[in-house]
Amino acid sequence: MSKSSQHHWLWHLLTVVILATIAFSFWYASVSTEYKWDWNNISNYFYYKKEVVLETAPSDVEVSSIKSHDGKSTIILLDYSTDEKTTITVSSGQVKVVEGQELAEGDAIASKSSWIVGPFVEGFFTTLWISIVSGILGMILGLITGLCRISKNPTLRDLSTVYVELTRALPLLVIIFIVYYVFGAIFNLSHNTAAIISLSFSAGAYIAEIVRGGIQSISKGQTEAARSLGMGAFTTMWLIIFPQALRRMLPALTGQFISLVKDTSLLSVISIVEITRAAQLSITTSLKPFEMWFCAAALYLLINIPLSILARYLEKRLAKSD
Repeated sequence: MSKSSQHHWLWHLLTVVILATIAFSFWYASVSTEYKWDWNNISNYFYYKKEVVLETAPSDVEVSSIKSHDGKSTIILLDYSTDEKTTITVSSGQVKVVEGQELAEGDAIASKSSWIVGPFVEGFFTTLWISIVSGILGMILGLITGLCRISKNPTLRDLSTVYVELTRALPLLVIIFIVYYVFGAIFNLSHNTAAIISLSFSAGAYIAEIVRGGIQSISKGQTEAARSLGMGAFTTMWLIIFPQALRRMLPALTGQFISLVKDTSLLSVISIVEITRAAQLSITTSLKPFEMWFCAAALYLLINIPLSILARYLEKRLAKSD
């Protein structure tokens, strides 16, 4: 083994030691605070089985008879006070009583088990769809604003500059509060609508700078060459400049979308059940803060790690093509 290769593995070994030290420190801190780890029933906060009652006793009755045929069961109930008979037909697998059983009013006669989505699964898909919609709208807004930033029209340049600079200067949390509590009250916006507007508005400003930088990174000589061939400004931009700029913008745009996914954690302040809010709600019922925050972190990683891999892949492909 060469000396350089040996040093290479030593550095990797040092990385493992550092990570192990961090993990041990975290474990020791939890032990010193006498925290008791408990991963039992954590799955219930993702999916859980619930009994759904389909039929109940109309009054104090007795199950007179149960007859089954072709997967259906006919249950005859005898009322104690009036001697009236009530007939109920349900699927055979849903029957929860037997002949001769006495039932009080409201007792379950038939029920079925259903899988119910827990807060973490609900929060995961809420985070995902809000991120996708906000990302698409932010991309459209950023593209238009980025083109306005390099426009020869002073008004378009000024307006786009004001939007970009003001938005980038404001914390996203403040933007969420303004959109939800001010514009939401005026225009009667729902929680989800206010969330999408806030994220799109913020992401659009950053994407605009990515678009502007990508377009300006292309040599002006290509624009001049296209013009000399008789191409108009629009044709030159969309057929010559923008395709090249897009290749350079893709890694940055991927990184921006990763940031957008993480920014959804702020939506918990307006009671949207995304991943962070799901963790908060789960903690209140389970009293397991460490476990719940680790579950939340795992869900964010499930979304963002593939995006990070995609960003690195695009960077390598673009580096080779250049």
